[in-house]
Amino acid sequence: MRFGIIGTGNITEWFLDGARADSRFEAAALYSRTRERGDMFARRHGIGMVFTSLDEMLESGGIDAVYIASPNNIHALQAIACMKRGKHVLCEKPIASNSSELREMIAVAHEQGVLLMEAMTATLNPNFAAVRAFLPKLGKIRRYVSSYCQYSSRYDRFKAGELPNVFNPDYSAGALMDLGIYTVYPMVALFGKPVEVDAHGVMLPSGVDAQGTIYCSYPGGMEVTLIYSKIANSYLPTEIEGENGNLLLNDIHNLRELTFIPRPEATSGRNSDFSTIPLGAPDIPDLYFCEVKEFIDTIESHSGTGIQSAFPESQINSHRNSMLTLEVLDEARRQMGIVFPSDAVVCS
Repeated sequence: MRFGIIGTGNITEWFLDGARADSRFEAAALYSRTRERGDMFARRHGIGMVFTSLDEMLESGGIDAVYIASPNNIHALQAIACMKRGKHVLCEKPIASNSSELREMIAVAHEQGVLLMEAMTATLNPNFAAVRAFLPKLGKIRRYVSSYCQYSSRYDRFKAGELPNVFNPDYSAGALMDLGIYTVYPMVALFGKPVEVDAHGVMLPSGVDAQGTIYCSYPGGMEVTLIYSKIANSYLPTEIEGENGNLLLNDIHNLRELTFIPRPEATSGRNSDFSTIPLGAPDIPDLYFCEVKEFIDTIESHSGTGIQSAFPESQINSHRNSMLTLEVLDEARRQMGIVFPSDAVVCS
């Protein structure tokens, strides 16, 4: 499958390294706003065609799909432009600035019969599938606690008086959109949409959050605490607490270790009753390979059905999961007073 690439940052480098492990993947073209940067990136990665016009790349006839790794605020505009040319779209997280943009994107995907998938690697990790399969053994789920806190080198630049994109509301950025989403997306993928969201954040003068905490609740008494930050580190694992025991996930965005801790017998407090059971597989494939595999598999399985009127959709990184995630992010931003220029833009 011939991919057009949008974006020349670090995440595109990582994406290409993993994607090429799938023999069906070909990086055929690159769109860059500047010719010099585009040519340099293309030479480094063996990409044959370079364009400084997105329209020209889409009309070239040389690509089947597009990987979008541009700033958040133009994800929707670029994805819609690609899909209207009949191209499948794999779009970096967050897939859009808000749920309104995503509704427009999904509508175009349906109209054109193309795949639109969010590039959320966390839920495509084989160990995440192991989490989902093991949940019933936990009994009634009482709590989900997830943390992703990573001090950003760009924060030092911000403190020095610069305004990096990641802290600029014009780019639909901030800690919630960059890191907090990694705690929200797995939550809705496992448990659906919460009935209540209560968000609190540390705001920067630029108008975005630097860190925050989101409390959610679900029917039946399950509570959620989500912690994220770009101004401090945390080494807390993600934990799912059930009445029969606990699941510990070492790192929600790069899950390598998954451990079940059965509940000790209530009648005995002896340490010998405490045990841990490792689950999942520590030697998982490159997560960007998993991402591309799911994307191409979804397209190929749909093509094999012979149903031309339907549209392909990942059953893991589904439209529903992306929409529920953005609805939670929208509400969290509303409560924290974070407004993006994109919130007032109609894309199509």
